Amino acid sequence: MLVWLPYLSRQQALDRLGPMPEGIDFDLAGRELGLPDAGRDRVEYFAVRNFEIDVARHVLSLGLPALRWFQLASAGYDYIIDQVPPQIGLLNAAGAHDTGTAELALALALAHLNGLEAYSRDRQARLFAPGYGRTLADRRVLILGHGHIGQAVERRLAGFEVASVVRVARHARSDPEVHAVADLPELLPQADLVFVTAPATPETIGLLDAQALALLPDGAVLVNVGRGAIVDTDALVAELGRLTAALDVTWPEPLPADHPLWTSPFVTWTPHVGGWSGAFERRYDRLIRHQLARLAAGLAPDHVVRYPA
Repeated sequence: MLVWLPYLSRQQALDRLGPMPEGIDFDLAGRELGLPDAGRDRVEYFAVRNFEIDVARHVLSLGLPALRWFQLASAGYDYIIDQVPPQIGLLNAAGAHDTGTAELALALALAHLNGLEAYSRDRQARLFAPGYGRTLADRRVLILGHGHIGQAVERRLAGFEVASVVRVARHARSDPEVHAVADLPELLPQADLVFVTAPATPETIGLLDAQALALLPDGAVLVNVGRGAIVDTDALVAELGRLTAALDVTWPEPLPADHPLWTSPFVTWTPHVGGWSGAFERRYDRLIRHQLARLAAGLAPDHVVRYPA
């Protein structure tokens, strides 16, 4: 079986993945090296490098006849699923981004609550202006999206003495208790801090609209490391002041230059970097190695978003 992998040399691939499983041959593909000319008629698995969306779309446009599995480097897939032909199975990188995104979620929350962005501006202005800090301790936390990343956020909250953690996902389940999205109207009024870690799906896009945000209590903080489209941007802007936010993702993305979120004092912001960390590279290597082992054994890979037709 021929696979295309996102490394810069064969030696780098072997150093990071170890020996190839028996029956697997590989070539290299990506923005820097381009795509191989040889083997286009028989490549069956392609793993794209993180943030090389242009390469991913180009590969999908080639009509490679044997391509059966398309491996994303992202957990989200909303930006490309409608471009994947039905005969190609789509795989996401569930688990590879948990550590970096969960760490950033807590970093955003802590920085926002303690005013670190304002203090940074004060330092540039040589201004010594101590302020009142807020904490994660004793806050009622709601995690919207209790998949890999939401669970990783919850694990990291364990040492911060939060008052409670309420979990929300598409479907209710137990052990631990997870509420269904339909329960949000009853849950949001009891949340001081909301972590959004859900993917963008038809069910979640626009979920936190004006009506939902209005249910949050005064002073509540919204931390979004999921997808920007889950939050109605105009509704959030209208609530700023009563609510505050720490955002790694926005909608649209990037924001127009004149958008009020750029300059709002009620927002702490990072440019969609939650999954882009040193932790991701090692975990993506492990995922690719795992997928190749399954393919070599004649098994379907894991983390299938959509099976080939």
